[in-house]
Amino acid sequence: MYAKGVFSMCWKLIQEDVMEREDADLFREIDGWFAENLPWPPPCMNRKPVVCWFKTENSDEMLKMIRPALWLLERYNHPYFLVYTNTPGEIVYEDKYQIAAKVDGFLQIEELQPSWAPEQN
Repeated sequence: MYAKGVFSMCWKLIQEDVMEREDADLFREIDGWFAENLPWPPPCMNRKPVVCWFKTENSDEMLKMIRPALWLLERYNHPYFLVYTNTPGEIVYEDKYQIAAKVDGFLQIEELQPSWAPEQN
């Protein structure tokens, strides 16, 4: 599975006329906030094969602002994974909030168990 970010998944729903106008307007507001508050990594501008990751030590505000976009993905039954890693790969960009890591080929996402909670009898 090739990794796709929240922004590209939401834009695809808009471009394919899947997302209702009110929801698309909400996403445009979210996207605008990020455009003003989160630097756009040069590798992304240049369409290099990278995956961007929020840094956990500075991500509280970013995660708070991305949650409505995740809600939109859920509303339209679009699957996504929230991934944490200590090994993102070769870092080719870094700022206060995020890193961009080089991607060689596909990002393999293994099937997950339905729940991490212990089974209750």
